[in-house]
Amino acid sequence: MSIIKTASIHRMVMEKHICPYGLKSKDLLERQGFTVEDHHLTTREETDAFKQKHDVETTPQTFIDRERIGGYDALRVYFGKDKPKDQRSDTSYQPVIALFSMTFLMALAAAFVATGAWFTVRTAEWFVAFSMCGLAYLKLRDIESFSTMFLNYDLLAKRWVRYSYLYPFGEGLAGVLMIAGVGLWLAIPVALFIGTIGAVSVIYAVYIQKRELKCACVGGDSNVPLGFISLTENLFMIGMALWMSYKLFAG
Repeated sequence: MSIIKTASIHRMVMEKHICPYGLKSKDLLERQGFTVEDHHLTTREETDAFKQKHDVETTPQTFIDRERIGGYDALRVYFGKDKPKDQRSDTSYQPVIALFSMTFLMALAAAFVATGAWFTVRTAEWFVAFSMCGLAYLKLRDIESFSTMFLNYDLLAKRWVRYSYLYPFGEGLAGVLMIAGVGLWLAIPVALFIGTIGAVSVIYAVYIQKRELKCACVGGDSNVPLGFISLTENLFMIGMALWMSYKLFAG
């Protein structure tokens, strides 16, 4: 005979706000096989009264066997799971992995539509160009934050601050032109210029000065360490510019 496991949760469910951690806590309990008594806190007064009664500062609050477990993080620990990582403070390569995975799949799809084959020279070209556009977009989401982080290490930006604002536009422009295969007379020098300056800046800051900095490559709010990823981005641009130059003049 199976034992019915029950838990109760008190969470904010208001007309204009439903607590996301309350939803996550309820989902976690149900996935662990619990029958959940779901108590909604529907007003600010009701929420404040609950906090005062149980001497807690936040909701949701979960109770199992009449024992208060706590909020979502505490509930994960209770079930032997890790706390969710704080992307604002923890070093993470997740944004880069997600971006390059998507741009690679996009390049495969585009190459298949254009040529009927998944793996072609165009696949590699589009992968780099799509990645340039994606990285430019991430920088442009908050160009002020990107600029601030970029000024920590880019050699040209330190001498000419406006360059830190122009960089993502140049990267995006070069990427778009390379995808279309037009305006290469402009895309090639732009990519070669910003890629070379960027590569030299990263090598100097990371491998010569041995500084520990955050990379601005995926935007100003990232916690990707400056080093291999940013250097790869710049080497991609240099390589793409040289390859496009070869194709342009050889053709």
